[in-house]
Amino acid sequence: MSTPILSPDCLRVFFDGIWSEPRLSHPEGVAVGPDGWIWCGNQDGDLCRIAPDGSRIERVAGTGGFILGLAFDGDRALYACDLKHASVFRLDLGTGALARLEAPGLRIPNYPIIDRRRGRLLVSDSHDSAQPGPGIWSFDLAGGEGRLWCKADFTFANGLAMRTGDEALYVCETFAQRVSRVEIEADGGAGAISRFVTDLPGYPDGLAFDGQGNLLVSLYEPSRILRIDSAGNVRVLAEDPTAHVLCHPTNIAFDGTRLFAANLGRWHIAAIDCDVGAPPLWRASL
Repeated sequence: MSTPILSPDCLRVFFDGIWSEPRLSHPEGVAVGPDGWIWCGNQDGDLCRIAPDGSRIERVAGTGGFILGLAFDGDRALYACDLKHASVFRLDLGTGALARLEAPGLRIPNYPIIDRRRGRLLVSDSHDSAQPGPGIWSFDLAGGEGRLWCKADFTFANGLAMRTGDEALYVCETFAQRVSRVEIEADGGAGAISRFVTDLPGYPDGLAFDGQGNLLVSLYEPSRILRIDSAGNVRVLAEDPTAHVLCHPTNIAFDGTRLFAANLGRWHIAAIDCDVGAPPLWRASL
């Protein structure tokens, strides 16, 4: 691969939670909240938030499971995928109430994303690490039982992203080493599926679009972040050959030109100072 766009000094540990209380043990999900804090989860099912200056961590709620991806519905709620319970949880940001959403058949809920235009939450189901399976689930933000929205088989569906002005959902297929594009039809249904980029140099996990429409892809292995332009050209944005600051990065989240990365291989959240940024996703779901 090419020389990374960003120099190593653009990467740093934002918060080290190896000895904190609660411990930030193997975080998978990360999201910037409407309070300006950086929210994440851990292997014990704790939903935590970290102060904007990285000075402290607080436990907000807990599922008793293993927290995967996170998504804010504006300033109303936080949705969290839970591996142990094979469920999606909704944390009401006003009352603090935590509720488990029903979705019979959901196996490995991995990553949630708000589709505000259609009033729903979309969730990837990784299904099985050994064989492809369906798919993408949909939950009405107003409540009700989840349903399978895209029944196509994916090879470990993982991170999701949507680009402004593009009626499509982008899906990481980790063990196929590709990102696929699912067209969203006029009625909101799942349409044609195409391969946006294939043969990635590693195993993709998280996705995020920057303000110029480039797709950022975090690779769980090796530990690097890719930047892919609209034509599908791939460049390395940042990498860490020592796996010290970036250590099996999973989900990523923008807050301006700061990109936060959860590191499943360690106990910290990393921050990357980028040349191109984007607003936090919660603003898009107001």
